[in-house]
Amino acid sequence: MNPVVNQPQFVATTGYGTRSDWQTGVFDCFDDCGICLCGIFCPLCLSCQIAADMNECCLCGASVAMRTLYRTKYGIPGSIFSDFIWFGFCPNCTLCQLKRDIEKRKEMNAF
Repeated sequence: MNPVVNQPQFVATTGYGTRSDWQTGVFDCFDDCGICLCGIFCPLCLSCQIAADMNECCLCGASVAMRTLYRTKYGIPGSIFSDFIWFGFCPNCTLCQLKRDIEKRKEMNAF
């Protein structure tokens, strides 16, 4: 009889591999200044762009639910509570992070 050496572990997967993380941080605005400027001066436009990218209704704009859906789809760690907190305290930066992540995944053909 062979002893069990390794315990089986659950690994969340996405359609593109195993767990991932955000491509940029919430405050990494200089990674894409265009997105940052749009997020600061016209967050509604940025919300509609994100909604269009995710095939969602633009009338609702980007929301906690949309961030949670995106995070779940790509296996990004977090919770609905953390999504709520980020949107509550830094809504523009959170929108920019989501849009930057979408653009970077498009560049990698992983969106």
